[in-house]
Amino acid sequence: MSHPKLRASAGALLLAVCAFCHALPAKARVGAARARPNLLLIGVDDLGYGDLSSYGARDIKTPNIDALVASGMRFDRFYANSPVCSPTRAALLSGRYPDTVGVPGVIRTDPEDSWGFLSPSARLLPQLLARSGYDTALVGKWHLGLESPNLPGERGFKHFRSFLGDMVDDYYTHLRHGKNYMRAGRRQINPVGHTTDLFTNWAIEYLKKRQPGDKPFFLYLAHVAPHVPLQPPAEWLARVTRREPGINSQRAKLAALIEHLDDGIGRVVETLKATGQYENTMIIFTSDNGGQLNVGASSSDLRGGKEELYEGGIRVPLGVVWSGRIAPNTRTDRVALTMDLLPTFFDAAGVVLDSSVDGSSILPVLMGRTTAVPNVERDLFWMRREGGGFYHGKDYYAVRRGRWKLMQNHPYMPFRLYDLDADPHEDKDVAKENGKMIEELSRLLRAHLRRAGAVPWQRHGQ
Repeated sequence: MSHPKLRASAGALLLAVCAFCHALPAKARVGAARARPNLLLIGVDDLGYGDLSSYGARDIKTPNIDALVASGMRFDRFYANSPVCSPTRAALLSGRYPDTVGVPGVIRTDPEDSWGFLSPSARLLPQLLARSGYDTALVGKWHLGLESPNLPGERGFKHFRSFLGDMVDDYYTHLRHGKNYMRAGRRQINPVGHTTDLFTNWAIEYLKKRQPGDKPFFLYLAHVAPHVPLQPPAEWLARVTRREPGINSQRAKLAALIEHLDDGIGRVVETLKATGQYENTMIIFTSDNGGQLNVGASSSDLRGGKEELYEGGIRVPLGVVWSGRIAPNTRTDRVALTMDLLPTFFDAAGVVLDSSVDGSSILPVLMGRTTAVPNVERDLFWMRREGGGFYHGKDYYAVRRGRWKLMQNHPYMPFRLYDLDADPHEDKDVAKENGKMIEELSRLLRAHLRRAGAVPWQRHGQ
């Protein structure tokens, strides 16, 4: 039995420690309990579900992305929030359905063909993480606004070197419609080099500047590749054409653009390891929507591609890595969406999210604390608004409950119902045989539209 004086001393020490911890702010107490992870989000642009070698591509070699995904958990049924870019990015950074934060369609440099304005009241991931003690950085494509109040520095990113627009017309000049949208902070810059190399090098530069004792970081590396134009460096294209005789010329360019991108991502991960930051960094890799089929992208065995609400337009690769916490070489059929990544990051950081979101954390799945049986626990919605001579500013939608998906693929198409369990390729419209389900899903969609487009003459919930 220990001596009474020793027990008293130990008790006094414990009380002193407890008093000190409770005197700390809540954020500091979380940090004292365990080191918060760094957060690295790698987003790519228009990557087809079948355009990684780990996802079935035979003519594209992506060893670095494949190795990254194999280091953690791969999702086989992960979905972008939209079949196009800006809405998915709005969902990513807000954790909400994009049409509820003002971004139902693509934000473009031409105001007459721009279909979104990010709500100033939406609380974004970098803003929330900064309040919780994170250093926040954006490298790459922003695509959520060209002017105040929707510039990256005004929406929570302390550091940013980014391209504000929707796409580059040339990977070497980095211009869009003859204008320069490259920024370092508020300063316009004119960097030299291939866009993918620039973003890779800037991310590496940021990681190398990190010092022991710095705040944990959130780095959003948002590549433009493999979005058109298909403009890989010449040496990468030559490598593909030598290896793949007879490959279609467009497919060869796309493959080279993706393989060049893969090399850059590998360099970023190696930098994390070389600087000793890898072990305490959660890394998420994904795409903003499906691939562009008319330039050679593949959706594997899924129907449709970019701009479409068939599975090939919205299902995208997802890999999540967190050394020592997420088991390597694991896979799940769990259904999740881009908007789920925000609450997942907060869950991993041990920070209570004090903002209302539509997403749900997937950390329990990642940590093996819940079954990986295929399921859909929530009613899910997708939509897109578009202009031009075909769409005329109209919207089109999809809604899913469990195995059932009610959708239209353009504004003038009658809604069709698919049973995704029985018909994963979405070949057979079963609307006539399932009138009750049509009514149910239609009611759900109407409720979502009332919420997203609420006007003074209607009250939410009616």
